[in-house]
Amino acid sequence: MKRFPNRLTFAWLRDSYAAGELTPCELAEEIARRAEQYASYHIWIDKPSREKMKAYTDRLPKERNSLPLWGIPFAVKDNIDLAGVPTTAACPEYAYIPKENAAVVQKLIDAGAFPVGKTNLDQFATGLVGTRSPYGEVKNALNPKLISGGSSSGSAVAAALGMAAFSLGTDTAGSGRVPAALNGLVGYKPPLGAWSVRGVVPACASLDCVTVFANNLEDAAEINRLARGYDEDCCWSREYPEPKAKLPQRICIPKDEPTFFGDYARIYREKWEEGTARLKGLGPEIQYMDYGIFAEAAKLLYEGPWVAERWCDLGIFAEQHPGVMLPVTEEILRNGDRVEYTAAKTFGAIHRLQELRREAKKVLKDAVLALPTAGGTFTRRQVRDNPVMTNSQMGLYTNHCNLLELCGAAIPQKKNDEELPFGITFFGTADAESLVLGLADAFLKAEPGSQL
Repeated sequence: MKRFPNRLTFAWLRDSYAAGELTPCELAEEIARRAEQYASYHIWIDKPSREKMKAYTDRLPKERNSLPLWGIPFAVKDNIDLAGVPTTAACPEYAYIPKENAAVVQKLIDAGAFPVGKTNLDQFATGLVGTRSPYGEVKNALNPKLISGGSSSGSAVAAALGMAAFSLGTDTAGSGRVPAALNGLVGYKPPLGAWSVRGVVPACASLDCVTVFANNLEDAAEINRLARGYDEDCCWSREYPEPKAKLPQRICIPKDEPTFFGDYARIYREKWEEGTARLKGLGPEIQYMDYGIFAEAAKLLYEGPWVAERWCDLGIFAEQHPGVMLPVTEEILRNGDRVEYTAAKTFGAIHRLQELRREAKKVLKDAVLALPTAGGTFTRRQVRDNPVMTNSQMGLYTNHCNLLELCGAAIPQKKNDEELPFGITFFGTADAESLVLGLADAFLKAEPGSQL
């Protein structure tokens, strides 16, 4: 009987296929078995089905080398369209059945990957905790008492528990980064528009990204190469060159000690200090900088008129279906309908953001910003008892990213077997993906015994 690793990587799958030790059908069988084993983790909205996976694997060509992702299984966050499968955004009343795959999903299928199911999420991708879903709270892959992080909760846990070699998430405020940190994964968030968002339920349309979770940087980088590209049918799409990893000249670190929250704040502080010590040995100059412009930008996401963009995208549904959303989700969305968000104030915020983008670009010229991925972590019960404050604390170091048009790589600090994982995110300007990937690679390789 084939022995499967706890986590799936592209290299293991390709080696197993090449040696004749594994078939896609056998892999699908194991994925379905694991989905049943971890049913209580509430990972799936449309769970892995042997029959549905077989429909994809039967179409694979016999020649493995003909497609770059031949036989690689992936999970799809349930705000991203998978043809013939309901898209719910974790709201059953919102569900619709798409006739076509989201553009990114189609690219990956065309490259030989096969979807295994649709994953749970914080409703309408509004949250960083993974508990805001009528389909159940997604448990952390490493310690089920803790939150999984959100909103791409199910996608992260599916990859961390070996039900996908990579997973698609989305990221507006940190949803492609926080779950990576909390489940010992690499999470990569491309620049705005580098991957098409056609076929994705909008959360805040001008800031939304599709992202990837993987068990190592190489796999995440490969998906970034294959998923990216200009989409003439997506109004948010942009053209970017393919990144080639290299080290930055400088690493920017906040001059003030980061703030951490919750019962694990002391441990997070210790891990941050360990991480910055490792950064100092990588070669680039360390520059201690004022975090103020990034903090100011972050506040605009929920304390400025961008919350009105969420209402713009989902307000009609909320008005036509009162009471069907989770109360915490509906409260956040309805904040965008406040009378103080006048056109004049909105344009004032847009103008201020443009100034902040200019300043951020100056600070990050030939440089990468290193920050803790999350402001702490909590038990699921703690988040249940105080859903708004804990979520806000999780996002202390995430919300600036898309507003400032940055890319980001969320990197686990320690080996995957830790029960209290911690991560650092490396941020760069939209044209500096090469620097972000180069620093992430060097950081991981500098950890003794790392398998990432």
